[in-house]
Amino acid sequence: MSGKKRIQVDESEWYRLQRKAQQLKEVQRNLPQLMNEVRAQTRADIDRTFRAVEERQRQHEGVVRNLSAQTRQLEEDTTRRLRQQAQELHQALDATAGQLREETRRQLAEQQESTRRAIAAERAERRAEMARLSQEVDLLKQDRAQAETTVRSWLSDAHEMAGLVERTLPHERYAPGELAKLTARLSTAERNMADGRFDAALALVQDTYHGLSELRVETEQKELDRCSAQTTAVEALVRMDKLIEGNADRPVLGSDGAPLPGITLDVGYWSEGELDELRRETTEALRSARNDATDSDELRRLEGQEAPRLERSLGDTVERAGMRQLASQLRVNLADAVAHTLSEYAYYDLVDGEYDRADPRGGYYAKLRHMNGNEIVLDVSQGAEDTGECVVRVLSYDHDTTAEAELRDRADAIQEALKAEGHQVSEPVSERGVPDPELLRIDRHREQRGQQRPGTAGP
Repeated sequence: MSGKKRIQVDESEWYRLQRKAQQLKEVQRNLPQLMNEVRAQTRADIDRTFRAVEERQRQHEGVVRNLSAQTRQLEEDTTRRLRQQAQELHQALDATAGQLREETRRQLAEQQESTRRAIAAERAERRAEMARLSQEVDLLKQDRAQAETTVRSWLSDAHEMAGLVERTLPHERYAPGELAKLTARLSTAERNMADGRFDAALALVQDTYHGLSELRVETEQKELDRCSAQTTAVEALVRMDKLIEGNADRPVLGSDGAPLPGITLDVGYWSEGELDELRRETTEALRSARNDATDSDELRRLEGQEAPRLERSLGDTVERAGMRQLASQLRVNLADAVAHTLSEYAYYDLVDGEYDRADPRGGYYAKLRHMNGNEIVLDVSQGAEDTGECVVRVLSYDHDTTAEAELRDRADAIQEALKAEGHQVSEPVSERGVPDPELLRIDRHREQRGQQRPGTAGP
């Protein structure tokens, strides 16, 4: 004779309807406060990024003012265009903070490309000016003093430009080794000048100077591209961070789609650490996006791949948390249904009930008592993880002798009652052994309240 009867209960119709009504996986996005916070944080990050850009451009303007007349005008026009490009990008990003769309990105790209073309035209003019000046070499051959002065002036400008690039721009990120190669050419030009080969020195130093100037412009524009990519990546991840915050507590919807009064879903509690891990991953990705050492490719990956992945994970986490909350309620409902059946079939009264360790995420225990002193404990636990499948164990503690047939009839009655309520249930199965007397102490679960299972956190 076995006092342990086990009934498998598949996912109920009620549970399926609730899951459909919940639509938990749909992350709440259009929260006014959330959008305002995303916009405010994004603008703060934009301002921080462009303060560094403005400081760099001020340094560039200071260096340009110290150049010789032969190069100053050329560089002033380029510097003005670079500053204008940065200001327009700053304004556009600030105006669309919190609401960047594909159309906006396209407009920004077109605006940047237009500025690139204008600067490229200036480069062509610079190259033409360089060719014109090179034609003066023959005249310089007849005046060594003037030749040496001209070469020294170009060398001074070239060293100023090299120092500017080295001090203020991440040139190694975009053109590794290029600055070293160009400065080595300046050393060659200096040796030519020392040997009196002013024509060779002038041609080399002019070409090197323009190479340094182009390195400055190209690096500055690529860094602006990186700043733009950084802004969109930070915005996507700030938005993700706020989505986690905004979805940490969700309303619970009834079958009509309306929120159930007084009932919320604490996602952090029911996800058992999953939401905290998602928050940690988002924080780490946001830290990387805000790091000025992160390159454009990685920033685009963070925006285009990592942020969407995190949002999908948030939807999955919210859905699992909701399913666990519903499954918890289902365990109580099943215990009530079985207790009601035993009350009508065998006159048992429900005297106590509690979750394992008083934690609603665990199994549910209910104790019933007959007037003759016999007791039954219902152990309702989850079957397959994160499903509506439950296992009901009917543990009989009889002071007198109860026939196996009676125990079997009792289990059959429970099975039929659950079927009548729409549950899909298995045939009762007898388990070996005798019920653990310790399970009769339902109050011990309340005494163990707060002794959380590994990997969980309290509500």
